[in-house]
Amino acid sequence: MIKQLHKFQEHLDLTRKADFLAPLLLRLYLFPVFWMAGTNKWNSFDNTVAWFGNPDWGLGLPVPAVMAFLATSAEVIGALALLIGLGVRWMSIPLMVTMLVAAFAVHWNNGWQAIADKSMCLFNCEALDESAKRIERVRDILQEHGNYEWLTETGSVVISNNGIEFAATYFVMLLALFFMGGGRYVSVDYWIKEKLLRKKSSAPVDSTFSGTADPVH
Repeated sequence: MIKQLHKFQEHLDLTRKADFLAPLLLRLYLFPVFWMAGTNKWNSFDNTVAWFGNPDWGLGLPVPAVMAFLATSAEVIGALALLIGLGVRWMSIPLMVTMLVAAFAVHWNNGWQAIADKSMCLFNCEALDESAKRIERVRDILQEHGNYEWLTETGSVVISNNGIEFAATYFVMLLALFFMGGGRYVSVDYWIKEKLLRKKSSAPVDSTFSGTADPVH
């Protein structure tokens, strides 16, 4: 039994040859997320600044122009860095900070769920009570005045709850990239490291520090 498990483990370890796929797919998944978020902020930058600074209907942050610029820059530059695999571990840091700010400053009061579902509430469930009332009202209106079967043919009608689910998910993905890096073969980081290692290994060895001395004549 032990030998069989050991053999199975050996076969399982062979899959590590493709371990670059995990960070690659994480990077490709996150690229459009942050690219769209950043470019949308940039294309309506004045509105972004107003939302960052307004305490009534926005975040109420100090120096909103600076904060908006930093968030926008982190998302746009971070998206490009993730796409090509350049400075992945470094760029994961500001992006994780952005996700933490989004989770706690924007989405926390709405609980966990991105899509309202009262049967799966984890915390701050009061918001879901109101969402449940609204979705029932929406369904009543659509059933009475619309072609409900056609409208729901490819999926149910839902209401966004705007909870922390997406921000938390992206944070976990970025945290994985922070520890794994961009991965082998298909990241700029990998080839920079390979070039530096080759350069280091081909550098002449100084006998003074190599542990061997020149023969004495």
